[in-house]
Amino acid sequence: MEIGKLKEILKDFNSGVKFDHDLRKKNWFNIGGKSKIFYQANTLKDLIYFLKKLDNKEKIFVLGAGSNTLISDNLFDGAVIKLSKNFSNISLHGEDIIIAGSGASDKKLSEFAYENNLSGFEFLSCIPGTVGGGIKMNAGCFGYEIQDILLSIQAVDKTGNIINIQRKDINFKYRESDLPENLIFLSASFKGKKERPKSIKNKMVAYKLEKEKTQPTRIKTSGSTFKNPLSQTKKKVWELIKESVPLDQKFGDAYISEKHCNFFVNKGNASFKDMKRLIDFVSNNVFKKTGIKLEKEIKILE
Repeated sequence: MEIGKLKEILKDFNSGVKFDHDLRKKNWFNIGGKSKIFYQANTLKDLIYFLKKLDNKEKIFVLGAGSNTLISDNLFDGAVIKLSKNFSNISLHGEDIIIAGSGASDKKLSEFAYENNLSGFEFLSCIPGTVGGGIKMNAGCFGYEIQDILLSIQAVDKTGNIINIQRKDINFKYRESDLPENLIFLSASFKGKKERPKSIKNKMVAYKLEKEKTQPTRIKTSGSTFKNPLSQTKKKVWELIKESVPLDQKFGDAYISEKHCNFFVNKGNASFKDMKRLIDFVSNNVFKKTGIKLEKEIKILE
């Protein structure tokens, strides 16, 4: 739809809706152009109203922490939706079930579990995303994944209908699921195991130390760029990259991390084109050397 018509349709949302909105600072790469529509939802009622107003006539992208997203420098011709802190509540039900809003950070969920003596969530302390994004990609590390603790999901589709999905009805794979693309996750329930606080804390500390030792932190990166090709080789993706690619290769300010070669870094003012060229260069060189076609773990918004 044209901007004029959209402004008329969405006039009830006042400052909650922005047009031609800059996305550069809303992702960890600090790369990106603008979105035709940017909407921060404060309540479920408002979110449903917004979706019904759009009437499924615009592309929609839900932006979480932006920790694994590369955004094009071009205008995104659709609506980017960001859930406010009101979708980040975490609560305990019974002795071992946690309900978390999809906007809650994985780290906060892990800390809440620790505070309530529940094990199984320790790995989440090392994942820099949100609960919603973690569910969609079956996030994991150190041998654990979201699917291991998930019980159910509450979501809304792009026409505003609320849906409840049980874990048994979801087919999870390594860093992916068969959940429909048209869903916006609202909350999820998880089941943990009672454990001594010291034991839980020891795991969290050990994971943090291991991560800091092997992965870049506090820089403009977006986590693992490619998935490990588990069905094709026993080698990790970083090993394939190291064997196939000159690690000093760069395009503009887009670099390969010196600490972990599956992490790519914006060392200053890298553009989307720079980072995309680096991603494609690495993927093509690994394929030429090994015959293995790498699959991206990061999400690209174009």
